[in-house]
Amino acid sequence: MTRRKMMKMLPFFQSGPIGVRNGSEGCIDANRQLENPSASVAEQVSACLEPSGDEIWSRYQQKMNERPEAACRPSRTSSITSNGSCTSAGDSPEKGKKGIKGILTSALKKMKKTKPPSVKQVMDLLEEHKLCDAAQYLIVLEKSLSSKSEEGLSTSQQDVESLYEVLKHKVFSTLKDSLLLAKTNPELLQQAVEALNEQEKEDQNYTSENPPDQNMQLRPRKWKELWIATIKETVEARMKDTSRTPKTENLSTLGQNLLHMGKTMKEDLTIVVKYIKELYPPEFNVFSTYAEFYHNYFASQAKKNAESYLEDKDIYLLLSWVHNIYPKDMRKDRVLAEELEKVKLGSLLPSSLRKELENKYLDSEEATIKNVLSKCLDKEIQTWKEDEEPEKLNGHFQSLLAIFVIQSIHSGQMRAKDISVAVGEELSCRLWQELPAFLRSYKDAFEDFKERSKKQRYYKPILIASINNCWNFRDYAEENMADKNENRAIVLSTLSNIENSGFEVLLQQLFAQLKPIYKKFTENKWDSSNEIMNEIIKTTSTHISDFRTLKDPLYQAIMEKIHTRLVKEYIVRLLKRKFRLKNPAQQQNLAQNISKNAADLEAFCTSNGSQATWLNLALPKLAEIIRLQDLGAIKIEVATFAMTYPDICKRHLEAFLYIKANLTHSELKSILGYLADRTASTSCRAPLFSNINLS
Repeated sequence: MTRRKMMKMLPFFQSGPIGVRNGSEGCIDANRQLENPSASVAEQVSACLEPSGDEIWSRYQQKMNERPEAACRPSRTSSITSNGSCTSAGDSPEKGKKGIKGILTSALKKMKKTKPPSVKQVMDLLEEHKLCDAAQYLIVLEKSLSSKSEEGLSTSQQDVESLYEVLKHKVFSTLKDSLLLAKTNPELLQQAVEALNEQEKEDQNYTSENPPDQNMQLRPRKWKELWIATIKETVEARMKDTSRTPKTENLSTLGQNLLHMGKTMKEDLTIVVKYIKELYPPEFNVFSTYAEFYHNYFASQAKKNAESYLEDKDIYLLLSWVHNIYPKDMRKDRVLAEELEKVKLGSLLPSSLRKELENKYLDSEEATIKNVLSKCLDKEIQTWKEDEEPEKLNGHFQSLLAIFVIQSIHSGQMRAKDISVAVGEELSCRLWQELPAFLRSYKDAFEDFKERSKKQRYYKPILIASINNCWNFRDYAEENMADKNENRAIVLSTLSNIENSGFEVLLQQLFAQLKPIYKKFTENKWDSSNEIMNEIIKTTSTHISDFRTLKDPLYQAIMEKIHTRLVKEYIVRLLKRKFRLKNPAQQQNLAQNISKNAADLEAFCTSNGSQATWLNLALPKLAEIIRLQDLGAIKIEVATFAMTYPDICKRHLEAFLYIKANLTHSELKSILGYLADRTASTSCRAPLFSNINLS
């Protein structure tokens, strides 16, 4: 190609990806100047406003078609060799091993007179998208300038820089679309990466061989820095383009943005690790570069949102992404997880801002649940006032209060735990403090109903349903609250108070009916005691049927109270000092009656669900003391009794021994001496005598 024709062609190459000047005005005049072969290339290039990249190629193609040598241009097929150099079809194996740049550079060193690559050759390679070969040709052409004269250097340097701008435009336009080309056109992307790598290596060679020169503006060209900036620009553009992610119904704007960024980051990084990373030399740290840019943009948006006003649901959503979705969902792909583990991206939010957002969430969630519990209690009180029979579940009256309250607390805890274990634990601590306060309010409302609503038709069923609530609360607290949690003890104590208060009302009528029946024992001096006990059992049976609507554990509890009351009332009659028996035969007869009554009472209570087996020995042992006549045997039995029922005191024993009129004063004193040196225990697990007051 003649220099005149080459100079005609050069103005169309003055375009690049950075600082491109569009428009073609003035080019006609410039082309006229190009007819003058004595004008320099720089003068001719500067005479024309540079066209766009597309215009370069269309106009260049037109001129090439007009040239006779265009028809004779050989076809070249570029490929990448195993050692990373670019080769073309028709190159010898020796050239393939060294690479075009290596061969040309070597030839340049050996033969200074060898003609360097021409502008046309480079433009042909660029047109055919053989970017790696073009880059190597340009490097050789660039180095050849050092052998030229100062005037020639200035002119040729302009030619080279014009070609570099075209190459840069093509390379970085390709790299900018890496995520799209990785699957659709990996060969073109490989060419761009190799061209980039060639420039980076040449920068390193130049820097190592030459001292720093502030006047040198051409090397290093710093394409790697431009590559980093291009990746950053690409990442931010894709993260901003929310139109790429379909809208999700009922998801807020923030939620949609978080979904888009997370989805885009995961999908794009998967492409990087599977298709793009392998195209680059390891020193480029391709995955790390992409991942950090995605993370930094995501983190900047998360921080911006966290510092602005957010609705409660968006606070929860953002925290879910920070704690859970972002660090975990990204790692569901094993290959991606391995790469992310190496990068160590960190959290989306700074710890101080994350903690601030967590406190906002916890305050809001606590207030919300507290408000829900208050509304639940108001609804329950309103239900009581409506005086309707509660529904039954498995034969037990039930209230929905405990179910709603427990569900509200549990749901809040699970939502918080879904954010993180630490947030879940913090909310649980707050709610454990709120539960005792709620139950105190429930107890106050229950007491008010108990006193004010006695005339309601379904008074007792409502009481039973409310007591059943306590078991639900108790079961939940015992299962979920730690033993060392002081709030657990408060909760259980409050529940026991409500249960006992309810039992007191339910048993009030029964105990009132039993009192005159028990008096018959002393009035008849235990004559017809079997008939009296049968009457007690029959009266109790009529009330027990109503109590079966209590939940099983509560029914067992009320049966234990009934069992205790029946035994205690029997003992009270024995301590009334209403009669004395001097004859041992009379004492034997009384002991037999007591034993028979005790057996009947135990059988009745046990068959109806009482598990208070600790009561079973009380009456038989008292009967044995009455039966015994030997002083030593009586003392042993008394000592055994006191160990079994440690809340018995001297006054109780003295009142009981009043029945045995054949005991002398000294014998009585000797027996009582066994209890003289000890005080009755009032802290035993199951008190029997401590509630018996002697007049």
